[in-house]
Amino acid sequence: MKNAATSTGRVFLVGAGPGDPDLLTLRAARLVMQAELIVHDGLVDPAILAMAKPSARLISVAKRRSRHTMPQDGINALLVSEALAGNDVIRLKGGDPFIFGRGGEEAEACHAAGVPVEVVPGITSALGAAAAAQIPLTHRRDASIVSFVAGQCKGLTEQDWAGLAGKGRTLVIFMGVATAPDIAEKLMADGLAPDTPVAVIENATRSQMRVLRGPLAGLPELVERERVKSPALIVIGDVAAEPENELRNLVLDTHRMETEQ
Repeated sequence: MKNAATSTGRVFLVGAGPGDPDLLTLRAARLVMQAELIVHDGLVDPAILAMAKPSARLISVAKRRSRHTMPQDGINALLVSEALAGNDVIRLKGGDPFIFGRGGEEAEACHAAGVPVEVVPGITSALGAAAAAQIPLTHRRDASIVSFVAGQCKGLTEQDWAGLAGKGRTLVIFMGVATAPDIAEKLMADGLAPDTPVAVIENATRSQMRVLRGPLAGLPELVERERVKSPALIVIGDVAAEPENELRNLVLDTHRMETEQ
């Protein structure tokens, strides 16, 4: 896909959603299928990448804790250089580009270089994971406030999370698997009850999805015992409590059967 109107290509910051290709927006799916160049994160499901043309160039800039294929400055430079060379670039990100996806930084770099940018929103991982797990992030009985935080960042213990979790509130933590002990300690030190319900959603919307539940105090042990791996989100609050009946479990089993077909 080339930009015929100008010698400068365009950059499309595209949200790939939580994993299931069926949850792509129509705009995202069309761009992926038409693309000549896709720069993608490691969390983009292989089934989504398989939608690209055989002739498309696929460049992985996967990030893992303490091990990045390419630093963020390098990714910014790659997007800019390819666009200035006349190529349209599909920058494919898990979830939504502007929710912990560094899409803002990449857009700024493109704008500074005079490269046109279009943002194609995706279902953010928090919403996709909660929906797949049948966990309502808001509920008239349990929560009217939702907060998203990153659990993997510098200075985690110094951050002020006061008021983000507690009665009537839901806290969703991205990238919190590796720092689960610090997260639990931090929240309890801020006054959150040790028995506050917690749900860990691993590989949301995919065939291998797991939903693990327990109390806040047991979060570190839960993550270690179950060997939870990224991608996974942590939901904290009353909405994450064990279901009172078997309906949610039936829905989850049905979802797994559908994704395996």
